[in-house]
Amino acid sequence: MSPQGNGNLLVMPLQEFVLDGFEGGPQTLALLFALFLALYVMAVLGNITMIVVITLDARLHSPMYFFLKNLSFVDLCYSSVIAPKALVNFLSSSKVITFDGCIIQFFFFALLGTTEALLLAMMAYDRFVAICSPLHYPITMCPSVCARLVLVSYCGGCLNSILQASFTFTLPFCSSNHIDHFFCDVPPLLKLACADTTINELVMFGLCGLIIVGTTLVVLVSYGYITVTILRMHSRGGRHKLFSTCGSHMTAVSLFYGTLFVMYAQPGAVESMEQGKVVSVIYTLVIPMLNPLIYSLRNKDVKDALWRLGQRHTAT
Repeated sequence: MSPQGNGNLLVMPLQEFVLDGFEGGPQTLALLFALFLALYVMAVLGNITMIVVITLDARLHSPMYFFLKNLSFVDLCYSSVIAPKALVNFLSSSKVITFDGCIIQFFFFALLGTTEALLLAMMAYDRFVAICSPLHYPITMCPSVCARLVLVSYCGGCLNSILQASFTFTLPFCSSNHIDHFFCDVPPLLKLACADTTINELVMFGLCGLIIVGTTLVVLVSYGYITVTILRMHSRGGRHKLFSTCGSHMTAVSLFYGTLFVMYAQPGAVESMEQGKVVSVIYTLVIPMLNPLIYSLRNKDVKDALWRLGQRHTAT
């Protein structure tokens, strides 16, 4: 492919990018490598454990845990899209990623991130139906409905990913191929573009804002009704159990949506890459690591299932 002229600037078609990642000397990078490795290993082990426990324990074969198993699968894949390449780059001097590799990494990052946001909203709706309309719950949230809701989450993630990737990777990039980040993401890529990125920024803010605000509204409305319903209950034990279950979900939702909003749904997000790197670590590694802990430590059903699985293993 021949170079393209862009005014007085010569635009060369890029074959690869360099992920600059974090600044620092060998000791700092070694510490970051150890931190990333620990977070990734905990995320993988925690989410695989949740998937296995929910699959093997028949008492957890309900809509709530069907969504939770899918959330664990998404978190497992989500962290795996980012962490392995970042870990290799901590030990490498080149830190190169091919142009196609960058597209693939971003595509799955956007797909899984959007899917997680939509899944959290589906889980809030599931809790709303279970607590506010318990008599209709078995019909409203039957297996086929749950499967369709999960499919909608993946389709929504795929659509957002295709749109974001199409708008970003059709831009002409300047001679510099250094991405000021530890993975391929829209804000640092826009800084390398030779063309006007106003439309791209509007698309990013528009799509991310729509997803974050829309799903947040579903969560807030669902939990508003749930809170009112729980407060009307006369059983203190029942109230405590429901608040414990819903509290786990609200903790996960607050962490995930909060970091996404800081990174993508405000105009100033594109300007601060150093802040963006720290925030990105939270939603790509910390949250996938924390979600299994949140749902297991604060959920009696999951803790009981873990104990039964352990007893079964000991008995054999």
